[in-house]
Amino acid sequence: MPDIIKLLPDAIANQIAAGEVVQRPASVVKELLENSIDSGAKSIQLIIKDAGKALVQVVDDGKGMSPADARMSFERHATSKITKAEDLFALRSYGFRGEALASIAAVAQVELKTRADQDEVGTCIRIEGSEVVSVESCALKKGSSIQVKNLFFNIPARRNFLKSNQVELKHILDEFTRVALAYPEIGFSFYQNDIQTFNLQAKSLSERIVDLLGNSYREQLITCEEQTDNLTVKGFIGKPNSAKKTRGDQFFFVNRRFIKSGYLHHAVINAYEGLIPADTHPFYLLMLELPPEMIDVNVHPTKTEIKFEDERTVYGILAASIRRAISKHHVTPSLDFEIDINIERMMGFQSSYNNETKSSNGNSGSYRPQQFAGEQKERGSNWESLYDNIPAYKEEARQTESLVFSSAANQERSSTNVVASENPSTFQLHNQYIITQVKSGLVMIDQQAAHERILYERFLKNLKNKNGASQQSLFPQQLELSPGDFTLMLSIEHELNALGFMFSVFGTHTIQLNGTPSEVTEGEEKELFEGLLEQFKHFKSELKLDNTETLARSLAKRSCMKSGHPLALPEMNAIIGQLFSCDNSRYTPSGKTTMVLLDIEKVTQLFS
Repeated sequence: MPDIIKLLPDAIANQIAAGEVVQRPASVVKELLENSIDSGAKSIQLIIKDAGKALVQVVDDGKGMSPADARMSFERHATSKITKAEDLFALRSYGFRGEALASIAAVAQVELKTRADQDEVGTCIRIEGSEVVSVESCALKKGSSIQVKNLFFNIPARRNFLKSNQVELKHILDEFTRVALAYPEIGFSFYQNDIQTFNLQAKSLSERIVDLLGNSYREQLITCEEQTDNLTVKGFIGKPNSAKKTRGDQFFFVNRRFIKSGYLHHAVINAYEGLIPADTHPFYLLMLELPPEMIDVNVHPTKTEIKFEDERTVYGILAASIRRAISKHHVTPSLDFEIDINIERMMGFQSSYNNETKSSNGNSGSYRPQQFAGEQKERGSNWESLYDNIPAYKEEARQTESLVFSSAANQERSSTNVVASENPSTFQLHNQYIITQVKSGLVMIDQQAAHERILYERFLKNLKNKNGASQQSLFPQQLELSPGDFTLMLSIEHELNALGFMFSVFGTHTIQLNGTPSEVTEGEEKELFEGLLEQFKHFKSELKLDNTETLARSLAKRSCMKSGHPLALPEMNAIIGQLFSCDNSRYTPSGKTTMVLLDIEKVTQLFS
C-alpha cells in the first residue's frame, strides 16, 4: 500500500491558519493595530476602502524593523517575544504567536514599508498569496506602513461569505473602538474611502470615551477604581438611569487586552441589582491589571477569552468596586465596603452566578417559531364566529385604520375603571386588560400585547410593500449617534424609509429626522428612533432573523401603547376588531399570549 500522508506546502498551511486568524476585514484591522501598538507608536492611522475588502492600511510612527526582521515577520511562528515556554506566562504584548502577518499574506496582496530609526533607508516587501514578489529599498520616515489589498483574492469562496459593506464596516468600527479605548494616550485617525471619520488626539480615558461614543456619555460616567495586592480595577461605569436594552456598550480590558467574559459581566449586573430593570444592561469600561502569570490569554485564536488563576476573587473585587463607586456618587445609600473578601464570600458569589447561569440556560433567548396547529383555520372560523352577533367591532376596525390614543389620556376615569357607554359588556380592567362578552363566555385581552401584534403585522406589510405612510415633522430633530449606531442605521436605511422614517445626514454621525411613521405619537419621534435602534440590536443579538422581520418586531415593541393607558370604548372596539383581523391574533411576535377565552362553563366552575 503506497504512503498517503504528506506534509502540506507552506502556502496551504498558511491559508488554513488564516481561517482561524483572518475571518473578515475586521480581523486584519485588529492584528495590524495591535502590531503598531507593540511597536511603541504614538500616532496610528487606519485607512479603509470598500469596507476593508479592497484595502486595509495601517500607518504608524513606531520603532520600525530592520530589513532582516521585515522579511522574517511574514514567516509562521516568527516572533520576538518568546524564547522559552515560560515566556507565555509573562506576556504583556499582543502578537506573540507569530501567525498574524503570515496568515494575512496567505490570503491577500500585502505591501510592507518599514524603517528603523538607526537605518538610513527603509525596506519595501510585496507578497501575494504567501509568495514574495519583491524586496527593495525605499525612502520612508521612521515607522511602518502596511497595506492589505484584495482580501481573499485567491479564495473566492471565502470572499463570497463576507457580508455587506455596512456590516463589515461595523465590525471594523468595533475593533477600532476597542483598541482606541484601551490606549487613550495614543492618537488614532480613521479614514473611510478617503473621508476622515475620526481624529482622536491623545487624551484621558473619559475624554476618549466621549470622543468615540458620543457626547451623551459625558453626563453618565461614574469613576470606578479599586486596588489590591494583585488586582487593580480602573475605569468608568454608567449611571443606572442610562442602562440600555442591549449589551453593545460594555468593555472589559485585562492588561489592556479586550476580552469577553460572561462571568465578569454577571459580577457587574450583580452590583447593579435593584437599581436597573432586569432586562437592561449598564454601560461600563473597566480595565483590570494583574500579573501576567495569573492569567492565560492563549485560550482562543482571537485571544478575546482568557482564564484567571483565581476567578472568584476577581469576581468579588470587581463587584465590590462597582458597588463602592455607585455609593460614592449617591446613587444608593452609603454602605460599608471595608471588609475582607474571604473565600466564603467568594463561594457565595460563585453559587449566585451558577444558579443564575443554570436559570438562563434553561430558558435561552434563541428564537423558536411558534407553531399552532390549525391556527389559520381556527382564526378564520371559530374566533370570528364569536362576534357574529356583535357586528360593531368589525365595523369599527374597518373605519379605524390607525390607532391614536391622545384624546383618551385626558379623560377622567371612575374608580372602577369601567368605561361608561351604551355597551357595558366591554370595559377596561386596571387600564391593562380589555374584557368583552362573547356568545360563548368572555374574552380577556392584554391591550399592550394586542397592540404590539397589530402594529407588527402592519409594519411587516409596509416593509414588504415599501409603502409605509410618513408624517412630516414640523420641527425636524437632530440626533447624534454613536459610530456603531450610525453605521447600523445606514445599513438599514431602505427598510427605515419603507416604514416611514425620513432623515438626512447632518454632519459626522448626526442625522436630521424629517419624518416618522404615521402611527408614531407626535413629540416622541426622537425617543422612538433611538429606542428602535436599541431594540433592533437587542433582537439581532438574541434572534436569527432577517432585517425586515427584526425591524417590524423592534418598531412594534417600541411604539405600541403600554399597560396603564386608559382607553375609550371606540378605541377598545378598534383594538378588538383589528386584533381579530390579524393573521395570528392569539400571540405577539415573541410568543406572548394576547388574549384568553373563558367560556361560560369555566366561569360556572369557578362558583361550584
